[in-house]
Amino acid sequence: MAKSHRPIIVIPGDDPAQLSGSRHLSRLEQRGDVVLYEDRPTSDEEKVRRAANADILINSRGSVKWTAQLLEHLPKLRFLTVCGVGTDSVDLEAARQQGIVVSNIPGKTAPVVAEHALGIMMAAAKRAAYQTAELRAGRWTQIHCVYLRGRTLGVIGTGTIGGHMIRLARAIGMDVVAWTFHPSPEREKELGVRFVGLDDLLHLSDVVSLHVKYTPESRHLLGKRELALMKPGSLLVNTARAGVVNTDALVDALKSGHLGGAAVDVFEPEPPGPEHPLLDCEQVVLTPHSADQTPEGYDFLNAGVVDNVIAYLEGKPQNVVN
Repeated sequence: MAKSHRPIIVIPGDDPAQLSGSRHLSRLEQRGDVVLYEDRPTSDEEKVRRAANADILINSRGSVKWTAQLLEHLPKLRFLTVCGVGTDSVDLEAARQQGIVVSNIPGKTAPVVAEHALGIMMAAAKRAAYQTAELRAGRWTQIHCVYLRGRTLGVIGTGTIGGHMIRLARAIGMDVVAWTFHPSPEREKELGVRFVGLDDLLHLSDVVSLHVKYTPESRHLLGKRELALMKPGSLLVNTARAGVVNTDALVDALKSGHLGGAAVDVFEPEPPGPEHPLLDCEQVVLTPHSADQTPEGYDFLNAGVVDNVIAYLEGKPQNVVN
């Protein structure tokens, strides 16, 4: 980018607040003109209006989607960075064809997300949400909880978050098996875990925890057939993306009693409406896509997204995904 041009850096929909008020914004303001919108755009036309003059776009919220049709209306745009690992909010191929470099932030909040996954797994195992609702209703209900020590956790996806989840599960005495799209002896040795086939993992596990990226290949990775392979009474944990699991099949497995419970941080759509079928299930622990929403997690992401922009401006783009 020419030195004479002060780039326009647009944050098109920072709701809930992510970068707003961040100490890292001052680093951006030294490099370009920052335009931050604190509300979420309500239409495609509004997205285009906000981003029309942007050289750089920071997509701080994954619910703000950038399709091929929208990107065509942004001829000035040369760099887009998401504020997290997932890139499903951007049509990567369309961006590539249009010469738009897209980056993400891999690994920064992995310990935070893994800790959340462990926390909601334990909450589901101890029936915390169900028991709380029963007590509030004036009922003293006795129900067996799940003792996790010595049980088997199946980790689907062994990237940075999955790796942290493996270590946390071992710390509470769980056995762990794992599956990934791209297994290797080196990664197996590094994690100290045994890779198995997906069907085998579902058969073996008392708890299954999802940590794969959301791609066409991973969409509905777990559907009716796969959920039926899980042990009766087992638990499912999803802090990846909602589309990795067929929601209708998950609801059926919960309501039939085949699954003993689920811990879910991600939904289709987000936020879920009051009629979302998971809200009608008893043995679930639900959080609003908040696995990395701690002060530390926000700061890690904000630092990472600003680092991505600065690296691009210096001609050394990093964490490029397209």
